Amino acid sequence: MEIEDPEIVQLELKYCERCGSLWLRPLGAPDVYCAACAVEMLELPVPPKKPSKPRLPVNHKVEVKPQPAELAAICGAGGNA
Repeated sequence: MEIEDPEIVQLELKYCERCGSLWLRPLGAPDVYCAACAVEMLELPVPPKKPSKPRLPVNHKVEVKPQPAELAAICGAGGNA
């Protein structure tokens, strides 16, 4: 007796990202937990999503104060290295 169309399922070895055990999943499947941990993860409450406001980087202007006369006498004119 010959099998005309055998179904071949490719598997890959995966570790559970919760308990660390090794298990087999279909090649390319998105599952990250073993069957036992997947059931336990479904029972956990979903963490609330906090609305976030996108923030853009802002260039803050730096205010340069003029040097007092006493400090200018001590430091001298700058830029003559």
